[in-house]
This record gives sequence, C-alpha cells and structure tokens, in this order.
Amino acid sequence: MTNTPHQPAHGRLEHFSIAFFAIVMGLAGLTIAVEKAQHLWGWGTMPGLTLLAVTTLSYIGISLVYLIEFARHPKEVIAEFNHPIRMSFFPATSIGMILIAIASLETFPVAAFYLWAIGTVVQLVFTLVILSNWVHHEKFQIQHSNPAWFIPIVGTILVPVAGVPLGFMEISWFFFSIGLLFWIVLLTILMNRFFFHPMMPGKLLPTLFILIAPPAVAFISWIKLHNGVLDDAGRIFYYIALFTTLLLFAQMKYFVKVKFALPWWAYSFPMAAITISSMVMLEMVGGVFFASLAPLLLTLLLLLIVVLVFNTIRAMLRGEICVPE
Repeated sequence: MTNTPHQPAHGRLEHFSIAFFAIVMGLAGLTIAVEKAQHLWGWGTMPGLTLLAVTTLSYIGISLVYLIEFARHPKEVIAEFNHPIRMSFFPATSIGMILIAIASLETFPVAAFYLWAIGTVVQLVFTLVILSNWVHHEKFQIQHSNPAWFIPIVGTILVPVAGVPLGFMEISWFFFSIGLLFWIVLLTILMNRFFFHPMMPGKLLPTLFILIAPPAVAFISWIKLHNGVLDDAGRIFYYIALFTTLLLFAQMKYFVKVKFALPWWAYSFPMAAITISSMVMLEMVGGVFFASLAPLLLTLLLLLIVVLVFNTIRAMLRGEICVPE
C-alpha cells in the first residue's frame, strides 16, 4: 500500500507556526496604507473598512487555530517559543493588536483603545521575556541572529502611533526609547553577522526586509510624538528607511531565487511601513519626488499582498505549509 501524500489533520495542526501572525502584520500594514491614501487622495472609506474587517477576521482565525494547537499540542508551542528564531515571532501577536488598533482609531476609537492597551501590555511582557532569554542563555550562536530578532523591537517603536492620539504620551515615550536603543544594538549585531559570517539560509532571506521596519516605524512614531512636526531627526529616520529599501531592491536577484514559504510574508509589513512613511512625507513635504514615490510604493505593496495571499492559499492546498522542517 502506498502512502498518501496528504498529512493527517492533526499533523498539520501540530505544525501550525507562530509565523502565521506575520500575515496579520502585512494585512494590517496594507489597511493602514489604504486608509492613509483615503485621506491623501480622497478615496472612499469602503476599501479601508473592508481591509480592516479582513485583517481582524484573519487575526481572530489565526489566533483560534494557534490556541487549539496549544491545547492539543502544548509541547510544540513551547518548543517554538524556545526556538532561537521562531521565538521572535511571538510578539507578532501583540503587534497585530496594536496595528488593528491604529487602523481602527478613527472609525472605532473605543475598540482601538482596548486593543492598544492589551497589545501594549502583552508587548512589554514579550519584550522583557525575550530580552531576558537573550541575556541568560546557553543555546544562541551568531548564526541564529537574523532580522526577525527586530520584531519585538518594532513592536515597542510602534506603540506611540496609537498611544499618542489616545493621550498616553509618557507611555509612548517609554516604549519608543526602548525600541530605539535596542534597534541600534541589534543592528550592530546583525551587521557583524552579515559582514563576517556565512549568509543566512535562503529560506530566511526575505527576513532581510525587516531591516526597513525599525527606521520607517520610528519615523511615523517620531512625528506623532512631536505633534505632527517634521524635524531633522524625523528626516534621518525616514531616509535611513528609504536607503535600506533601495539597498534591498538592489539585491533583488537573490530574493527572486527563494522558493515560496511562510517567511515570504516578511516582505509585507516593512513594505507597508516605508509606503506609509512616504505618504507622510508627501503630506508634509510635498514635491514631485514624493508625489511619485508614494503611489508607486502603494501599488507595489498591493501587488505584493496579492502575490503573497495567492501563494499562501496555493501552498496550503498543496500541503506545503504546516509541515515538519
């Protein structure tokens, strides 16, 4: 008797990865970008509301599946949290809440407050636990370092985007300060790895795009923290993010060779972050450059999300996702 190519349902559930929450980050980033486009170019509210609903339902669905996995296969979830790479994806759960809060601020302010509050508390817990694990460990090696380590840091930098409009200025500064410090520390570690050690496995190459996220999100938060005023520090954050984007696009020949897998979603949120940042620059600076760059990046982001959704659904139908590595 020949073995069936399809895995049993319990096997697929057992290997449902925490990295699925990167999908929520990408969808939420697109939602916020579209909402920003509505303000800039007078679009109707329906596209943003539709994307917000899709993002929220995606978050709920992925959360329910992961909770079921935890109930049935707790050892697998614990093993993921102890994994030197996958551990960094756990804050994507709290980041997802904060991003949905940002997207809901104008339409559903009460829901946005509770989502932001819960997400911020969970983000702090994850940041403390993960940084403590990095300090007190016996397993991490230089080859384990990768841009996914920025995810906990991006979450802290993101807090002011909703925190300031909600009136929590000091809490926002607290989280921004943490993120700014450890962004610089982790960037130094990663540059050491890139320059003096073997490159990451091909499957993880898409995570290089996460390098865009800290300065792009820092720019948006900085503007919020300074009451919408663009100063020299804000420009520095933005142009670091823009240069990092150009640097990665200059290496596109390496990315196009990578076979589709869940880490491809690492392209999405950073691209959304630089797109939103460029829209903010268009709003505050104007000019032909930003008037051309912002819609170009938004178009690329839309195409990217379509490609990611299509390939994810196809991979799931083929049984290529939620399988042992």
